[in-house]
Amino acid sequence: MMTSPRFLRLAVALAALGAVGACTTTRSDSATPVARAQAELRATTTAQPVAGKPVQGLIRFAQMTDGAVRITGQVNNLAPNARVGFHIHENGVCSGDGTAAGGHFNPTGRQHATPGQGHAGDLPMLQADATGSATVQYVSHDIQLTGPQSIVNRGLIVHASPDDYRTQPTGNAGARVACAVIEPGH
Repeated sequence: MMTSPRFLRLAVALAALGAVGACTTTRSDSATPVARAQAELRATTTAQPVAGKPVQGLIRFAQMTDGAVRITGQVNNLAPNARVGFHIHENGVCSGDGTAAGGHFNPTGRQHATPGQGHAGDLPMLQADATGSATVQYVSHDIQLTGPQSIVNRGLIVHASPDDYRTQPTGNAGARVACAVIEPGH
């Protein structure tokens, strides 16, 4: 029986795929979520960056076994290519213009600064693409989903302007254009 070169190339490719599959690693315990929460962002009554398109999004939080919290999600209807402040706030109240959410979540009493250096609620700015959508992917070691630094039942705010990471205590990030309450589970 004669074997064609095409068949041999296919067999070698399949064998290589099998070898790659055999080399995949299992996620470590630090990648296993032990608690989850999510926040569904809805526009406040403040003027929206794009007329007729309220800011909205879904952000998920996963507490990992190594203590970190993985934050993922997407925010839509921001101004195209905009950079805007994004923070966890003290109160899980989103009525009116979002000011009822209070100040930034700050259980350790630090000054406002860049994420990981300031308030526990200081998150990286959202960076919208040309369509006004921003993807969120961040790991925080300053917040928890349980215990004294829990963010569950607190507010999550999208601001209208960039965070300067200097102005105390807010970062001068402007109006609150969307708000959510971080809810357990999910």
